[in-house]
Amino acid sequence: MLCTAALAASLTTAAVVGNTPTADAGESEPTGDSPQAQDRGNARLDLPDLVADPPPVQGAPEGSTGIPATALDAYQRAASSVAAALPGCHLPWELLAGIGRVESVHASGYGLKADGTTEKPIRGPRLDGNGFAKILDTDKGAWDADTEFDRAVGPLQFIPSTWAQWGADGNGDGQRNPNNMYDAALGAGLYLCAGDRDLAQPAFLDKAVLSYNNSREYVNTVLGWMRQYQKGGAAQVPNPPAVPVVPPTTPPVTPTPPVTPTPPVTPPVTPPVTPPTKPPTKPNPPAATVSGLERLGSGTLKAEAGTVFTTSPQAKAKLSNGKPAAREVVVFEIENDTSGTVFAASGKTHVVVRTDASGIATAPVIKAGEKAGAMPGVFTLRATLYGTREFTVKFAGTVTPKPVLTADALERTGDTKTPEAVAGGSFARRVEVLAKAKGKPVAGTAVTATMVRLDAKGAWVPAETGPFFKDEDGKEIRTLTLAPSGADGRIILPEIFASDVAGTYQVLLTTPEKVQLVVDLVVKEKPATEEPTTAPSDPATPADPARPTGPAKP
Repeated sequence: MLCTAALAASLTTAAVVGNTPTADAGESEPTGDSPQAQDRGNARLDLPDLVADPPPVQGAPEGSTGIPATALDAYQRAASSVAAALPGCHLPWELLAGIGRVESVHASGYGLKADGTTEKPIRGPRLDGNGFAKILDTDKGAWDADTEFDRAVGPLQFIPSTWAQWGADGNGDGQRNPNNMYDAALGAGLYLCAGDRDLAQPAFLDKAVLSYNNSREYVNTVLGWMRQYQKGGAAQVPNPPAVPVVPPTTPPVTPTPPVTPTPPVTPPVTPPVTPPTKPPTKPNPPAATVSGLERLGSGTLKAEAGTVFTTSPQAKAKLSNGKPAAREVVVFEIENDTSGTVFAASGKTHVVVRTDASGIATAPVIKAGEKAGAMPGVFTLRATLYGTREFTVKFAGTVTPKPVLTADALERTGDTKTPEAVAGGSFARRVEVLAKAKGKPVAGTAVTATMVRLDAKGAWVPAETGPFFKDEDGKEIRTLTLAPSGADGRIILPEIFASDVAGTYQVLLTTPEKVQLVVDLVVKEKPATEEPTTAPSDPATPADPARPTGPAKP
């Protein structure tokens, strides 16, 4: 058998990912309504010594907490494999042991072998609706030998339809067999961890066990056994036989009277008969196993940031007999990534798919990330197939930056009337413009504003007089670089001051790409002011106040 450490080391984070099943595999997260959770009978709901000492079970290991060596190894190996692949799940092997104890008493009494198989099949009652759930046949009797209704099978009592989705190869023999303790333990671990569950949290732990069997009594019993094992109550014992050994009894010996011997009879001589020669039987060839994974296509992927890759990466799995390996699990994982690339549907960096009838595994749509910004991004897409050993192929991915949009037009926005000011004052109406690219606002457009005039040739040249801006020190300037446009494409000019001379002036706005816009500025004369008037004084000589004035003499 493979040792636990070697198996765990051979797996990566995405090796046994169970939270993103294939499109045709069914549910992505089991619930209490899942087929596996239905009443399927045969659960041993006796609690451990922690709660109540259960009665001895025929063929069970010694003591209430004894675990056969093979079962214990399978539980611990499965937990190690899941921990290496899904570290956020925190699956304890004691939980698997609790389920194994409740479902089949660790396959005790069925002849558990060192390779994980059993001498006798483990099948639950027929799920025909009589006393249990009604589940019509889903496996054509392949696992449960029943072509009309399903039965739970194996030491961990999987419903065949559940095994079709969550079945796993826990011992590296290239097979997924629910009747094998190693395969069943790993499959149960993946099932319990589905949907990014963290079993260290009581709510997720409760939800996971309910999805295995939707019964509060079942949950309490499983968790009771789990805690008993966690407290050091698990004892490794030899694998028990399929049928309990009963010591033979020796009947009492009754003496018999002496018998008179009869004379020997000479048998007739029969000539020897030579049996017909049979042709040697040809041994059955060994079962084909997964033997390789081949990358299809060029192996390079390229897309612009924020878009999806138009090429779907593919890899082909092969068997040792040269035929395609159908229905095998292939893990695609994005690694060494500088771009933020993910699988579009899930937003994650790993996904599990199964090969089709031709042995081809196709990765789902990949979306190029935008994390690299203006720099190219790179990543590696790794496809891994797990058989008796690990097979890997890689694809090189490149994410090109988004093209930088530059403004192809500047236009007035806001209050678009011609700005006016009185000579010596400032323009109350601020000039606002919109930078556009292909008719849409564009961010990051730098604009230079220059006060201009027409020269003799009709060209715009910098003006030495007229309206002006002010710098930080309050000095007059007639050329100014404005802050780039924001996400809305808007640019607002600072305050513009009018000169003392009335007239129509222009400010020229120019982008680095020579996109230009001319805005008129009108300076009006100051209103004329009236001079104050003074009344003329009386020219007559004032009368002597000492004597009254009389009428003038003739």
